[in-house]
Amino acid sequence: MDFELLVGIFPQVLLDGLLLGFMYALIALGYTMVYGVLEFINFAHSEIFIVGAFVGAEILLSLKNAGALETLPWPLVLLGVMLAGMLASGALAVSIERIAYRPLRAAPRLIPLISAIGMSFFLQDVIRLVESLWRNAFNLVYPTLEPLNVRYELTSTIDVSAKSLVVIVAALLMLWGLHALVNRTKIGTAIRAVAEDQAAASLMGIDVNRIISLTFLIGGAMGGAAGVLFGVQYGLINPYTGFIPGLKAFTAAVLGGIGNIPGAMLGGIVLGLLEAFAASYLSLLTGGAFGAEYKDIFAFSVLILILIFRPKGLLGEVVRERA
Repeated sequence: MDFELLVGIFPQVLLDGLLLGFMYALIALGYTMVYGVLEFINFAHSEIFIVGAFVGAEILLSLKNAGALETLPWPLVLLGVMLAGMLASGALAVSIERIAYRPLRAAPRLIPLISAIGMSFFLQDVIRLVESLWRNAFNLVYPTLEPLNVRYELTSTIDVSAKSLVVIVAALLMLWGLHALVNRTKIGTAIRAVAEDQAAASLMGIDVNRIISLTFLIGGAMGGAAGVLFGVQYGLINPYTGFIPGLKAFTAAVLGGIGNIPGAMLGGIVLGLLEAFAASYLSLLTGGAFGAEYKDIFAFSVLILILIFRPKGLLGEVVRERA
């Protein structure tokens, strides 16, 4: 075992883990928003997330074909693409809630869960069909924004790309904005009231259906922004790309305390760090017996352990049971 190598790669692995964790956290915000209000796991959120990525890819490809991608300022392009992805994913989330979830709201919990899983597979194939008809391909390569590929050398052993910094800054800003919205605005007060007691909130004059739709809109928009950033960061997307990151983001939400917004961020960061260290150190520590391909075991082992020993998560969100 090369101890110097283990120590030498530690800072870069730490940075890579933080980046991955912030990406999981962005996706997890959508799960946490919906669960906080309805106590319902929206398993179609993985596809809502990837729809945002596809919308972003289509806009960037259109700009590239028109020759405008190189001439427009990159911050303006990225902001516009993110807003478009947020709008598309938010509208899709509201539509799914209205069509697939609202009629089942009074049904036993298993029924809307099955509906969410079915909607997930349905959306995967719809995306594949649309892209196949539109481009005769459904694996899309994200056009690159050259300024985002610049790498900054922090030390002789650590470097970070501009797009990685954008992901981290965007995640922090979105967490702050969402936390402020929920805790410091009238809309946030209404969301918390509906989450606490729908019947009482309705008696107080709050339109429960409207607030639930708004919650799906916000959660979907967070997923759409995450999808665009995912495409910019990793470069390749397809209709099934969102499935595994979505499961891991759900794991992050459970780890941090599902229904808890700061918990989603904390859970994402912890999970990202665990994965990064597993991918980098497993092979070194086991003499090559286990490699980076086993990193997913850590993600889902964490989910199992948390559900067994601390189901309320790291930040202690109390899981309520409806009568």
